[in-house]
Amino acid sequence: CMNMWVIYGIGFLAQLCFSARLVNQWLLSEKKNKVQTPTLFWQLSLLGAILFFVYGYLRKDLSIMIGQALIYYIYFRNLQLQDQWKPSNIFFKIAVILSPIVIAGYLLFFSELDWSKLFTGENIAIWLVILGTVGQIIYTGRFVYQWWYSEQHDESSLPWGFWIMSLTGSVIIFTYACFRTDPVLLSAHFFGGIVYIRNLFIIHKSGKKAKA
Repeated sequence: CMNMWVIYGIGFLAQLCFSARLVNQWLLSEKKNKVQTPTLFWQLSLLGAILFFVYGYLRKDLSIMIGQALIYYIYFRNLQLQDQWKPSNIFFKIAVILSPIVIAGYLLFFSELDWSKLFTGENIAIWLVILGTVGQIIYTGRFVYQWWYSEQHDESSLPWGFWIMSLTGSVIIFTYACFRTDPVLLSAHFFGGIVYIRNLFIIHKSGKKAKA
């Protein structure tokens, strides 16, 4: 069994990517006094998703794996909407394209994980699996909404509904993490919640200024 410190290290590295994207987006938004959607947000999201899926697999956490698998294409699509995929670094492109293929190949041919335990609740209580999955659905759904909104407006943006869903999903996952005693999820969603609330205030302030 892999050392838990190594597993937590992978999880925290993934969260470092997610936190860095939020800090970058937050600082730019504060500077512009309006919610911004930087390219780096989506680049770090892709790298973080790869690492966090691996963490979910090592922790035997189905809700994490489902969430990251569903959301991966949306990160990629936002780079396309910003016309930033083609000019991206070649090594970044290779990592983004090959990582899902390598992971899928490993899961199909080499994985020793008993997948039935993830669905039957033998690994953790079934109600906890449901709670985590509901949180991940809402948390992942924010990007489905963001994707739909961006496609409608033909530009990558992070609207008000995205931050509301982020905060709601984050609260549920934080609760789930308390029961799972998962330090990676606990630290990530505590910090994330602060940024989500701040972005809602920025949107509110910029909306009032626009009306004025």
